[in-house]
Amino acid sequence: MSDLLLLPLAALPFPEIDPVIVRIGPLAVHWYGLGYVVGILFSWWYARRLVGDGRLWAGGKAPMTAVDIDDFLLWAAAGVVLGGRLGYILFYDLARYIDNPADILAVWQGGMSFHGGLAGVTLAMILFARRRGFSPWSLFDVIAAGVPVGFGLVRLTNFINSELWGRPADLPWAVVFPNGGLEPRHPSQIYEALLEGLVLFVVLRLLTHRALRLRRPGFVAGAMVAGYGAARIFVEFFREPDAHIGYLAGGWLTMGMVLSTPMVLIGAWAMLRSRPAVTA
Repeated sequence: MSDLLLLPLAALPFPEIDPVIVRIGPLAVHWYGLGYVVGILFSWWYARRLVGDGRLWAGGKAPMTAVDIDDFLLWAAAGVVLGGRLGYILFYDLARYIDNPADILAVWQGGMSFHGGLAGVTLAMILFARRRGFSPWSLFDVIAAGVPVGFGLVRLTNFINSELWGRPADLPWAVVFPNGGLEPRHPSQIYEALLEGLVLFVVLRLLTHRALRLRRPGFVAGAMVAGYGAARIFVEFFREPDAHIGYLAGGWLTMGMVLSTPMVLIGAWAMLRSRPAVTA
């Protein structure tokens, strides 16, 4: 018997978790959608906590209020959903949606781009901050500090959905995914949940509460963007690229790497340009 046939025997079985939490008639509540909702609500709650903690801010007071954070919640949800959907359509599967434009609205079928969602919520933050009369950089910071929790939750739901799995692997923790063939694969969704979720949240927590980097507008947001980009590039070496895109430039580069590299550069620039806030 070949080694390939023996590999699945040593792999971890895929847990049988229904992607649908509950069905009520034609309505189905998915873990994937719940991950987005909980991630957005956590970021809102956490941002309110940061704004209310005067010792974290230059001059002992945040440049915005908890009411501003409450009012921004709807803007954030719209930016994430609309930007994420549009980003996926443009970056990952444009030909399909040109041929089937009705599928653009079928969000329950999946298809969200992190990079598009980030662009959408960034635009929402700029417009909102200008309307309220404070610096977008400080809003970037308080929102960025909590979003890794949402990253981690959504990656876990990707695992539940048996999607975005990794490349074939001969490792004790490799998983045979139901729709990934017979070969055990890297559980790359779990790698991303740990790096983009848990690790990045802890790093940002240290920056906000130990290093007091909220006093330097833009630093925390830059760290989040650069940290996510670096983590994503690393995991792309273990993640199977989208079948309809494949590898780029000689068989190793992926679209995820291409889209994440500017994030590292922009995040590093934001940290370098940050200066101590001027207080009255």
